[in-house]
Amino acid sequence: MSLHNPLNVYSGKDSLKKFFDPDYAPLLPLVEVPEEFNPFAEDGVRIYAKLMQCLPANNVKALPAINLLADCVKPGITKTVVEYSSGSTVIAMSMIARINHGIEDVRAFLSNKTSDAKLKLMQFFGLDLTLFAGPSQPEPYDDRGGIQIARAKAIEDDSWCNPNQYEHEANWRAHYKWTGPQILQQLPDLNVLCCGVGTSGTMTGIGKFLGEQKPSVVRVGVFTAPGDRVPGPRPYILMEPVQFPWRAAIDEMEDVGSTDSFGLSMKLSRAGLICGPSSGFNLKGLWKFLERRKAAGTLRDLAGPNGEINCAFICCDLPYQYINDYFTKLDDTWFPSITNKHLTQVDLYNNYEDIERDPTGAIWDFYELAHNSAAPLALPLALRDNHTVIDLRTPTEYAVSHLPGAVNMPLSTLKQNSPSPFFDSELMALQWQELEDLYGAGSLESASPLARELSEKTRVLIVCEGGDTSRVAASILRSKGANADYVKGGLRAISKWLYEELGNISASGKVNGYLSNGTSVAVKEISLEAR
Repeated sequence: MSLHNPLNVYSGKDSLKKFFDPDYAPLLPLVEVPEEFNPFAEDGVRIYAKLMQCLPANNVKALPAINLLADCVKPGITKTVVEYSSGSTVIAMSMIARINHGIEDVRAFLSNKTSDAKLKLMQFFGLDLTLFAGPSQPEPYDDRGGIQIARAKAIEDDSWCNPNQYEHEANWRAHYKWTGPQILQQLPDLNVLCCGVGTSGTMTGIGKFLGEQKPSVVRVGVFTAPGDRVPGPRPYILMEPVQFPWRAAIDEMEDVGSTDSFGLSMKLSRAGLICGPSSGFNLKGLWKFLERRKAAGTLRDLAGPNGEINCAFICCDLPYQYINDYFTKLDDTWFPSITNKHLTQVDLYNNYEDIERDPTGAIWDFYELAHNSAAPLALPLALRDNHTVIDLRTPTEYAVSHLPGAVNMPLSTLKQNSPSPFFDSELMALQWQELEDLYGAGSLESASPLARELSEKTRVLIVCEGGDTSRVAASILRSKGANADYVKGGLRAISKWLYEELGNISASGKVNGYLSNGTSVAVKEISLEAR
C-alpha cells in the first residue's frame, strides 16, 4: 500500500506487473456517496463506497487471484490453471496468470446456468470453458460438481494448478493484506463496514483485519434473501460448506433481494458510481442495518468521538456483464422508453457504405452507348451484358418513364410520392419486411429464387424515385450475395445528371426525363451533336 507511484505511471518491461501490483499502485478510491444514497444523513451518518472495480481487472476478485496464483503456481512446472468460477475470479486469473507467471492456458469450470453474456465475456478473455449441470454453487467435495473435478485435475496432473478460491486461505488473506488496511488508512474514523458474503473471502479478510486493528468497527455481513439470487453473494443457508472463518469476521447480518440489488446499483451507476449488482446489494444491506438500529434507538451508539457515524461498503465490480439481468430483474418502469423500438427488427444489414453510387458512375457502369440507335433526339444507352436494373416504382410511373432495360418489380408499400422510409419509421418497417420477404430471409442458401438469380448477375442496380427505398433493397440483396448497388438521390438524381450531361454536348434545350421504349433515353428540343 505504499505510494511508490504517486503519478500512476507504469513503464518498462514489467509495466503490467507493476500495474496489477497493489503494493505499487496508489490506493483505490473511497468515495462518499451523494445524499440521495444516504437516507440517514440527518442522523450524522456518512456513507463511503470503496471502489474495488477500479482494480486493473475491474473487479474485487483480482486481489485474491494474485494471492492464490502466487501460492499455487509452480514455476517451470505449471502449464494450466483451472478454477470453478462464474466469471470475475477466473477472468482476473486469466490476466494475472499471463502477466505474472507466463501461463496462457487458463480454464474455467462453471455452471450451465451461467448467462450467455458472461460466457461470451469469458471467451473474450481467452478462457477455455467447461460447463456442468446441477447446482450453480455445488458442494466443494461433490464428485459431480465442478469444484471437486477441478481439484481432482490438479491432483492427477502436476502441470495443472487449481487455486481453489473456495478453500484456499490465500483468498481471504488478500483482503486482510490489502483491502482492510486501505480502508482504515483512508478512513481512520470508520464505524461500520458492510460487505456481501459469498465465498466469503472479501468479508473474512476485511472483517478479521478490522476486528484486530479496530474492534469498535461494526462488521455487517450481507446474505442473499432466501429463494433469491444475486451474482456473487449467497443465502445464509448455503454458507455451511464454506470453511473460511467468516463467522468470526461478522458482527451483524442482513439479507437483501435481487430487485433492491440491481435497482440500487443502477441508480448508483447513473449517479456516476458505476458498479454491479453486488454493490447495490451491499449498500442496501447497510441501509437495512442502519434502519434497524435507528428503529431500536441504538443508531447513535455507533457514533465516534466527533459525533459522526462513518460507514463504508464494498463496490465489487462493473455492471456490464450483468446487463441482461437488469432487464430481467427490473420491470419497464426502471428504464427510459425507446422511440421507434420496432426498428430493431428491420433494416438489419449494415452495408450502406459499399452500395451507394452517384449517377455518373452508375450509368456508365451499367450502360454503354448504342451507336445503331435510330432516335435522333435521344441519348442511346444499351444495358451491358449480365447487368440488371430493377425499378421498384408503381407500374404507372414505370410506364411513363424508366431506364433502358429496367425490370419493373413494384412494391405494394411504395406509392407515388411516398416519403423516404428513413423519415417514416412505420414505412421503413413495412418496406423492409416486404423486400425481405421478396428476396427471402436469411442467407443466400435460404433466399428466394429471385435473390439467387440476381446473385448470379455481374451487377444489379436498384432504382426508385428518391433513392432511399432502393437503398434498403440493395442492402438486403447484398446480404443475399448479389452485387447490388443503388443510386443516391434515385431517378431524380439521374434525371438531373442527364440534363447536365447532355448540356455538355448541346448548345440549348432541356431534358424531358428518361422516357424509354427499351433502348434509349429520349430528350426534347436538343441536339446531340458535340459542341
